[in-house]
Amino acid sequence: MNDVLLLGLDIGSTNIKAVIYEPDGAAVSVASVPQETRYPHAAWAEYDPRRLWELCRQVIRQAVSALPDPRRIVSVAVTSFGEAGVLIDQSGEPTTDMIAWFDRRTLDQCRRFADQIDPDRLFSITGAVVQQIMTAPKLMWHRENEPEAWARSVQFLMTADYIAYQLCGERAQNLSLSSRTALLDLRKRDWSDELLALAGLERSFLPPIVDGGTPLGCVTPAASAETGLPTSTLVAVGGHDHVCGALAAGVVRHGDFLDSIGTTECLFVALDRPLEDAAMGRQGYTQGAHARERSYVYGGLYTAGICYDWIRQACAPDLPHEELLARADAVAPGSLGVTFIPHLRLSNTPNMDSQARGAFIGLTTDAGTAELTRAVLEGVAFEGRASIEPLLRYSGLPRLTDAIVVGGTARNELLLRIKASVMNMRMHVLEIEEACALGAAMLGGIAAGVYASVDDAVRSVQRADHVIEPDPEAAGIYDTIFTDVYQSMYDALRPFNHRLYDLFTGAELSS
Repeated sequence: MNDVLLLGLDIGSTNIKAVIYEPDGAAVSVASVPQETRYPHAAWAEYDPRRLWELCRQVIRQAVSALPDPRRIVSVAVTSFGEAGVLIDQSGEPTTDMIAWFDRRTLDQCRRFADQIDPDRLFSITGAVVQQIMTAPKLMWHRENEPEAWARSVQFLMTADYIAYQLCGERAQNLSLSSRTALLDLRKRDWSDELLALAGLERSFLPPIVDGGTPLGCVTPAASAETGLPTSTLVAVGGHDHVCGALAAGVVRHGDFLDSIGTTECLFVALDRPLEDAAMGRQGYTQGAHARERSYVYGGLYTAGICYDWIRQACAPDLPHEELLARADAVAPGSLGVTFIPHLRLSNTPNMDSQARGAFIGLTTDAGTAELTRAVLEGVAFEGRASIEPLLRYSGLPRLTDAIVVGGTARNELLLRIKASVMNMRMHVLEIEEACALGAAMLGGIAAGVYASVDDAVRSVQRADHVIEPDPEAAGIYDTIFTDVYQSMYDALRPFNHRLYDLFTGAELSS
């Protein structure tokens, strides 16, 4: 089957990408369009599901149009961000807008859901903790605030599954994205009746759960006309973007470590089976379903690449990207004592806090754009170290010496050099064209029989990398800053951030 092609569609927070691959992972056509996110109120973010489908059609059509013979495409699978999805009516049409994964409007629903169950019990069932980004609070918000739309809604589909449904007309909920709902029994790999009852949901409201790489059906004539995909193309169940990125990177064996860094950052460790220590859940670490009977545990950052985008736009919008990074690179490690905590949306493991905010400390008149930019990159690296160290203790794994790195922000060489020294690890930067899209395409190839198994898919894909080594001198400086300063920043700033939240985005603003 060497003449076949596989298409992976990646729906991200910043861009939507369609990539067509050879079975060895070589990309033959790449297309991208910007994601369209609306911010109607403070702390709100949402998507128009009809517009999302339109953008997906557009980007698929762009990728397919570059091929001399689209009939070679034997499969398509979709990957997306977690937590978000679409309410649909009896005819399959959306009934309201999608709440974005990072939207903060569901804090009250999150608290009420959490009040009904012991957090350790929840972790033992789901491998997760209730955060307001999870799907269950979002569904509660829709029901309580949009009663007319809720009354017309018959099912809820996660984002990737909604687009797969638009492509083939078949509804299913993929397993890895279901891990992000706070409604999945991780060990049974099925919906938890106990948790559905707490959220006030009928089992029929959520489609049956199926694993990534399961065939759904072929592209419908209507979708074929709109995308250029032939009706012979098989639509397969895809998965959560971080899980698909791990699959593409070959991170499937117990103890493999992936740093997937883009708009957000996922610090992902592959496991043979879920871990049992509920204390891990108390610090926000999440477990979930990996591809085909495997598991994972991860921490991570809700704002990673976005921090650099923010500081560039705020301080140097007219300066070329390369010039800004060159100036930051000329600043000595430690950024003249300026230290940044990157909680621009939410805080992260091990300090989960929806009311956290970002901050600089150590500012002086000596700190200019270059110093602030380097401090932002160092803050992202410090936050990554703060997240991965407890995770390793819970998993019982030895100190990691190597990380496999993928993601759009992995193109930021200065950030990776800083990360290598802050974390004292070798960074194996994979030269993969869109890892999440490739992982989705691999799942499509499994469904279509191009690969015999996950292991066969991992062996078949060729990966080149380059290695970034830690700098011993910088590593020593960063270790001191991390130990003496950074580890205390969250606790020190917490009361001030909570008061600011109350004043500007919380109850006092709406009262």
